[in-house]
Amino acid sequence: MSNLRTLVFFATPPHDCSYLPDREATTMFVDPRAHIDKKLYSQLTALGFRRSGSHYYRPHCEQCDACIPVRLKVDDFKSDRSQRRVLKKNADLQCRLVPAVFAERYYQLYARYIEERHQDGDMYPPSREQFTSFLVEGATDSCFLEIHLDNRLVGLAAVDLLDDGLSAIYTVFDPDMEDRSLGTYAILWQIEEAKRRGLPHLYLGYWIKQCRKMNYKTRFRPIQALHDGHWRELV
Repeated sequence: MSNLRTLVFFATPPHDCSYLPDREATTMFVDPRAHIDKKLYSQLTALGFRRSGSHYYRPHCEQCDACIPVRLKVDDFKSDRSQRRVLKKNADLQCRLVPAVFAERYYQLYARYIEERHQDGDMYPPSREQFTSFLVEGATDSCFLEIHLDNRLVGLAAVDLLDDGLSAIYTVFDPDMEDRSLGTYAILWQIEEAKRRGLPHLYLGYWIKQCRKMNYKTRFRPIQALHDGHWRELV
């Protein structure tokens, strides 16, 4: 059984940064042969690691520290006026947590989302193999949040269950429903789910100040950032 003391880590060669132009990035990965159970995954997440399929990683760039792990203390969260409008607008939606498995209807929603909103990203073009390796493989104590409108799947969020919270992995939604702010709605739902389970945190991955696509994360307040091994409120 692996633990923090016995884990072996590998660093990738420098490669083009996915978020900041004209920069190179290095990524640290946990040895893929290690057995990562829920306890160890929770410890790694508290240290700033993320999960992508069966891989656990964090940025490890020598000349850059722009990628900052962030999380919410759900009991301290206070919704703002815009977020309350999102909840009101989506009061007609139905949500449920289901096992994180491949289904064609999940993939079709994912593919449409990537094709219409992220043609400039690493996940374009989408494929069933990519969907599976990203969101299904390695999914221990993981769920999909299904979001329905009138029995039609309009949103899907991958959520991991940790010892001290939930980890929001990725969310996709029907591009025709952009005006409903379903990405924000999925986070608000996960905040309430963490509260229902008596879990203190919702981990939101990395925040990069210079990256416009990540600005939404700091709209959830108060938010904590990991600096020098300590979680502190981001101001």
